[in-house]
Amino acid sequence: MNRIVKDYLVLLGIAGIVIALDQWTKWLVRKNLPFEGTWLPEWLSWLSPYARIVHWYNSGAAFGMFQNGNLIFTVLAFIVIGAIIYYYPRVEREDWTLKLAMGLQLAGASGNLIDRLIMGKVTDFISIGTFPVFNVADSSISIGVAVLLLGVWVKERNDKNKAAQQMKNGNEQSTTITSEKS
Repeated sequence: MNRIVKDYLVLLGIAGIVIALDQWTKWLVRKNLPFEGTWLPEWLSWLSPYARIVHWYNSGAAFGMFQNGNLIFTVLAFIVIGAIIYYYPRVEREDWTLKLAMGLQLAGASGNLIDRLIMGKVTDFISIGTFPVFNVADSSISIGVAVLLLGVWVKERNDKNKAAQQMKNGNEQSTTITSEKS
């Protein structure tokens, strides 16, 4: 099996698991809670002011932003999905954080796109405090961004350390050469 096929299997594996979880949880909420209904297990009732499951719909972007932009976000989702599929095999094999981030982004965009295409809106259900209601796909997008930023930070830090080490080694060699000439 060649490298590109293996890369796509990893991408589709990550995305597939998250999409399945996203669609299953949304289905559970739609099936078991009326629109605007809330639920929290009795043993977690102490969390009720801070966290709960709420059946909600969203026609905008993640976390309820830009309401009534369903068509725009449907088109954007197709563009993002296409870009991820196109660029994924071009990512360096060692850059696993970027590959993971792209898989999570693909999953989030696809999970919400499925809702938009089937229902014309996205099912949201995770409610924490006064934060806008969200879902697994939204979380996947956010976690993907966090993984991407963390990966960039770690890579930059490693590159700086490597450059500093090379500079130090270069100075040591220069000192050795100067000492030998004296």
